Amino acid sequence: MKTLRRIALWSVIGVGVGGACLWGLDAADRAFPPPLPEKLTISTEVVDRDGLLLRAFATPDGRWRLPVVLDQVDGQFVEMLLAYEDKRFLDHSGIDFLALARAAGQFAGNGRIVSGGSTISMQLARLIEPRESRSLGSKFRQLLRAIQIERRLSKHDILERYLTLAPYGGNLEGVRAASLAYFGKEPRRLSVSEAALLVALPQLPERRRPDRNPETAKTARDRVLTRMIAAGVLGEQEATRAGRDEIAGRLALPALAPHVAQAAIRKAPDVQHHKLTLSRPVQQGLEAVARNAASKLGPRISVAMILADARTGDILGEVGSANYFDARRSGWIDMTRVSRSPGSTLKPFIYGLAIEQGLIAQETLIEDRPADFAGYRPRNFDMSYQGDVSIRQALQLSLNVPAIRLLDAVGPARLAARFRQAGINLRLPKGEAPGLAIGLGGVGLSLHDLVQLYTGLANSGSPSILRDGTEPDGMEVPDTGELLDARATWQIADMLSGVMPPEGAAPRGIAYKTGTSYGYRDAWSIGFDGRYVLGVWVGRPDGGSVPGLSGYVSAAPILFDGFARSGLATVPLPRAPAGALRQKRDDLPFTLARFTSESSGLPAAAPSEPAPQIVFPPNGAHIELAAASNAASPLVLKLQGGRAPFRWLANGKPLSGIERRRTAAWQPDGTGFSTLTVIDAAGRAASVRVYVE
Repeated sequence: MKTLRRIALWSVIGVGVGGACLWGLDAADRAFPPPLPEKLTISTEVVDRDGLLLRAFATPDGRWRLPVVLDQVDGQFVEMLLAYEDKRFLDHSGIDFLALARAAGQFAGNGRIVSGGSTISMQLARLIEPRESRSLGSKFRQLLRAIQIERRLSKHDILERYLTLAPYGGNLEGVRAASLAYFGKEPRRLSVSEAALLVALPQLPERRRPDRNPETAKTARDRVLTRMIAAGVLGEQEATRAGRDEIAGRLALPALAPHVAQAAIRKAPDVQHHKLTLSRPVQQGLEAVARNAASKLGPRISVAMILADARTGDILGEVGSANYFDARRSGWIDMTRVSRSPGSTLKPFIYGLAIEQGLIAQETLIEDRPADFAGYRPRNFDMSYQGDVSIRQALQLSLNVPAIRLLDAVGPARLAARFRQAGINLRLPKGEAPGLAIGLGGVGLSLHDLVQLYTGLANSGSPSILRDGTEPDGMEVPDTGELLDARATWQIADMLSGVMPPEGAAPRGIAYKTGTSYGYRDAWSIGFDGRYVLGVWVGRPDGGSVPGLSGYVSAAPILFDGFARSGLATVPLPRAPAGALRQKRDDLPFTLARFTSESSGLPAAAPSEPAPQIVFPPNGAHIELAAASNAASPLVLKLQGGRAPFRWLANGKPLSGIERRRTAAWQPDGTGFSTLTVIDAAGRAASVRVYVE
């Protein structure tokens, strides 16, 4: 009985002492916790709509330290890491006593360190609390910290933190930064050779840097491959193939969309993860096009581009300048948001309003001649005039005088009101109302504004508010009104789709418009298909003149190249809505045959030419049928005065097509009286009555 009592007493004492020790250790653990912040200091990153990295910014201490999500790291790499560094990681509680015993035995037998006994948890302890010296005291502290870490974090979290903080040479920390810098890709899918190199680097990151010591890095990688064969992770042939891969140097981390990335950080400086609407493949393609184009255009000329989804308003690609770091081009200025003269790019909306109001159709004739609008005298870009042209020709040739005639009819204020409905306010001098000059670029608009307007043309008349992801959270997107009705929008798109591509560009199934501002300061090209709108601006950011700069020559080739390099498939333009027709000129009603100012209810200016007059045959003339019916030489009709083109009629029936010359041929079909009539472009007519005998 005494023996049992002693055993019981010592058991109680033992339990008490053990409990006191555990309580003491727990109290010490709580009193001296490991430095495990809830959030690590990591690089701010800007990603695209699919989570792909666009741009990263170094931490305040100059480190590239990108956050790691374990599920987005190559599984074979993780398996190789644990097999090489800590094969009992999932089983121990921070300390692998078997590994420590093995390391101690090897040290005793060889007099030097052959292998370490550090676990992943112990290495994390060293990373969060770097030791000042390689002493037994610092090692013991590391052991205790590993136990503390295991009490606070799951194995999953420990591995994530380690892969975020592990050194990989230079200012690279974490497996993501290393994979992007050495292989140019995220660590989701690594080759065997790449995975082995990333396993080997953290032990001696500076000595094994691939960019500085490729042979040392290769030797370390091959050592990992050999260990993986012994561990049964890799087959011998697989490891041999991986060992043949060359070691590459260091690459620059992604640095896309600098202007948008900077804007996102300015608006939310405390956020470390910014997601934009951009698409990295689209952005890469547009930036390459802009750089290449600017290098050909000149040292001070820049290029800006925006590609947007017209249905959603999401900006998929946004290039603020040809090169952000090029001081000669003022590359730091985001030219997508700078107000410039839009040149002729607003003309489609003028024509659309006129079609919507029933003033014109595609084949309506309109004058392209010098005109005076209360002192405003527009001139064409090439200083020449075409005479009477169809509306389709006037828009495709971007003639100035016809556009101003139509704007005078629909009213500049009405055009500006439609733009406001689309969320765009014209920038005019303070207190100045919109005038006719806005039709030719006498107003301030940015590339961002123009692309937003053109989303209406790509979207059956309904514009979308553009957004790139830098907008404040919770910001309500304002509703937009109808820019043009669906039928007028289709007519405009149909005409613009007939514009010839620039020289050397392949047809692409898009509709587009170009523009050039006064003084050759800005060149524009805006194009769209059934879903996407791409806008291009070319010019000097300082507003300087560039002789020879024009929308068609300078900006349009970039537009077509941008669509091609974006990687987006062309979406067919919308089909004609109900009631939208492309009528031939002969099928037009009389009121749409020719646009005059009466079409708008305003008085028309008197024609400058004298009225037409038939000079041969004279009125009352007798014509012999035998001579007139000679097929080889029909009777020649002549007139003076009038405005070309002319239409001839015999007894009310058209003789032939419209003639621009002042002569025509007539073949009488019988004897008797006949009436010959000619009608000029101004609608004036002259007639003679002759007798065929």
